[in-house]
Amino acid sequence: MKTIARPTVPDVIPYLRSIYARHSAGCCLHILLDDGNVRQADAEFCLAQARDRGHADCLAAAELLVRMTRTQRLKAGRRRA
Repeated sequence: MKTIARPTVPDVIPYLRSIYARHSAGCCLHILLDDGNVRQADAEFCLAQARDRGHADCLAAAELLVRMTRTQRLKAGRRRA
């Protein structure tokens, strides 16, 4: 995977669309995307969940989200669809 220093919201949107195409909620990322918990600790929790469950799209999105600012994570949750 190509490393992006500070991902942008458009970088993560394709992964989020893929997740929501298969699930009615944000799967491993639901506390961040659906519930609006956008702190760093929340993003790290979601990343751990994605790793534990082995969900490729969730993991790819979480790896980007954990490197974003709180504001970016909030915007990503709003623009996911």
